[in-house]
Amino acid sequence: MSYDLSLLGWTASRAAELPAGTVPGRVARVDRGAAEVITEDGQHHARHSARVRRASAEDPVALPCVGDWAALRPLPEGRYELEAVLPRTTAFVRGGVSRDSRGGLSGDGQGQVLAANVDVVFVAEPSMHSTDFADLGRIERLVALAWESGGTPVVLVTKADLFEQGLDDLLADVHAAAPGVDVHAVSSLRGEGVELVREYLEGSRTAVVLGPSGAGKSTLVNALAGDVVMETQQVRAADGRGRHTTVHRELIPLPGGGLVIDTPGIRRIGLYEMHEGVDMVFSDIDELSARCRFHDCGHDSEPGCAVLAAVESGDLPERRLQSWRKLQREAVWMAGRTDARIRKEQQNRWKIIHKEMRRSGRARP
Repeated sequence: MSYDLSLLGWTASRAAELPAGTVPGRVARVDRGAAEVITEDGQHHARHSARVRRASAEDPVALPCVGDWAALRPLPEGRYELEAVLPRTTAFVRGGVSRDSRGGLSGDGQGQVLAANVDVVFVAEPSMHSTDFADLGRIERLVALAWESGGTPVVLVTKADLFEQGLDDLLADVHAAAPGVDVHAVSSLRGEGVELVREYLEGSRTAVVLGPSGAGKSTLVNALAGDVVMETQQVRAADGRGRHTTVHRELIPLPGGGLVIDTPGIRRIGLYEMHEGVDMVFSDIDELSARCRFHDCGHDSEPGCAVLAAVESGDLPERRLQSWRKLQREAVWMAGRTDARIRKEQQNRWKIIHKEMRRSGRARP
């Protein structure tokens, strides 16, 4: 099977970055030490070159991921080696943050790229029934990461057919949690909202679908593809949730144009090198801050704090201020961890250089 790479997002600017003697391919799936890559002449299994292995050992962010454009070096018998990852236009990166035994934050300051060269980030949040509302904090976190990635976030309230009542109120809450972001109710089984989703994928645009297990991500991908391209499982009657099915990220070219990346369910996702993402998802708090008495107001107990006044009046939900504080603390903490890791790597490099210099000096007659 042959592919028109322009329909997969290949452009003249990317072609100018291609090393001599290599051919372009887009990563559809990754395995340990190798990747499934789509080229003009079909899909191939390409092992990582030594150069790629060294780069990813130093920094996991350099590891090839789904959505990447790669430079492939032809080998005998029609095989390819993944020689290099071309510069990314966007990258959805999560941090390695977890909770330690004492309830504090822990991690190594390193990141993991979940999807690259993505134009749209679909944040899928299920709405099963009136006693199980959307996790607004999770939406805020994923939208912040989506803004930071360089892609455009879109929130999809999935399984809307299972929501018994109050869907409009739920959508209003989601809008408030993601200012300036498009929000749509979707029922993939009924086909409701699927065409709205498809409009974001015109031409060669690429989207990634992120959300918890049971959010109906694979069902949505199947609806967009018009065929069963990803396995799904039945929703449990007891709580309306499905079980985790997708175990890998995969790039799916759609028949009508566009591409979508399906992903495994996300339980928790840490921030990574956050610059403007948190500010953008909390733009309402940012606007209120301009009216605080002190320009460096921390919105804690300072007099004349417009944010605290908005919470007291009911104009700003206290939950949202607490979420802002949590993500701000995590972003600052991760920035410190990342800087510390970079300093450590630089120190190690200098130690190696100095050791080699001393060894060379001893070797002289």
